[in-house]
Amino acid sequence: MLHFNVVTLFPEFFASPLSCGLLAKAQASGVISVRLQNPREFALNKHRHLDDSPYGGGPGMVLQAEPLLRCLEHLAPKGPIIMLTPRGRPFTQEVATKLAAASELTLICGRYEGVDERVIDLAPCPVESICVTDAVLNSGDSAALVLLEACARLQPGFMGKLDSQVEESFTEDLLEYPQYTRPEELNGLKVPEVLLSGHHQHIAKFRREKALATTLKFRPELLATTKLTAQDASYLKANPPKRLGRNLSLCLVHHPVRIEGRTTGTASLTNLDIHDISRISASYGLGPFYVVTPLTQQLTLLEQILSHWLHGMAKENHPDRAQALSLVRPVPSLAAAQEEASCYYGAKPTVVVSSANWSDKHAPKMIVPADVRAILLKGPVLLLLGTAQGLAKEVLSQCNAVLRPLRFLGYNHLSVRSAAAILTDRILGDFA
Repeated sequence: MLHFNVVTLFPEFFASPLSCGLLAKAQASGVISVRLQNPREFALNKHRHLDDSPYGGGPGMVLQAEPLLRCLEHLAPKGPIIMLTPRGRPFTQEVATKLAAASELTLICGRYEGVDERVIDLAPCPVESICVTDAVLNSGDSAALVLLEACARLQPGFMGKLDSQVEESFTEDLLEYPQYTRPEELNGLKVPEVLLSGHHQHIAKFRREKALATTLKFRPELLATTKLTAQDASYLKANPPKRLGRNLSLCLVHHPVRIEGRTTGTASLTNLDIHDISRISASYGLGPFYVVTPLTQQLTLLEQILSHWLHGMAKENHPDRAQALSLVRPVPSLAAAQEEASCYYGAKPTVVVSSANWSDKHAPKMIVPADVRAILLKGPVLLLLGTAQGLAKEVLSQCNAVLRPLRFLGYNHLSVRSAAAILTDRILGDFA
């Protein structure tokens, strides 16, 4: 049996969900037990108040530590204490499975602006903070109910069939496949033939592929931790979603850039940069890769490099490299890159610059990779990569936004090739 202590200012909130459906049956059969405890009973003031204004000022009220600690002492918890709060770690199926293995859980339902931090420090058992959603809730009561049900349904005897638990969404970091029942045809829509075939292997394959497709469409980030087979990878490759990467072009700028000892200047083209950044562009399905240099000799050198790999024996012997380098577009200026990108995409791209500098006064508003991803949903983006000591101030002042430096905890002086790879992956990930 799994026992729940629920510390809540509103025990009546739980009355209906605990008295119906499987939660009610689980209590009646002894699979789980629930004790609702109102901490107001442990307030010593005349009006039984549990909240007070926060030290340091600010809006709202804070739940006081003393009555909550007296409440916990009264309950004498024998297992984990869970604080339901937006500050906590995300609640996942993996977390639910670990908590469900306990014999007792004590859930503290936060309310108002939060709980006095000293509850965590002085509680009789270690307190773990958990957040069930990134949306703002009115209190921790609904969050506690989510956690209670998720852990309860993992108890032996809670559900009629153990297979029902195994095939649920999130169990394998995949969303569940679509389900069908009678009638076989509804308003012209038929149940997929494979589900009527009785062929268990074909049905299992169909359901696995549909689970992959559903996850890829709605929650692609889950696939980062899914245990994928070679067959899964083959299916995903053959059925890609609409690629956001097609709206993103990298632009390697050699002029104007900051040169040590001078305000601005021109950096020399580097063979490795061209090869590696074109490979990044190909790997993530990006648009053209623009290389900006105003020097005729540098442009000629670049054309020679491309000609070598895009024609003749080099192309035949190294088709993958030729595919990547076919994305390279040499241009004499940033304005030319913007013009060519506008023609390619049929729309003027949003120009975003990468920078390793947190405090450049010439930089436009600072954004993060998720912001670039949101822009890509609406239209093209030209992501500028600086060489030498970084992009000159006149470039920064002409752009729409600057990406936050890659690292705020440490070293920020990566090669442009490394920075391009990391930024592209943070913007798009594996499945964008």
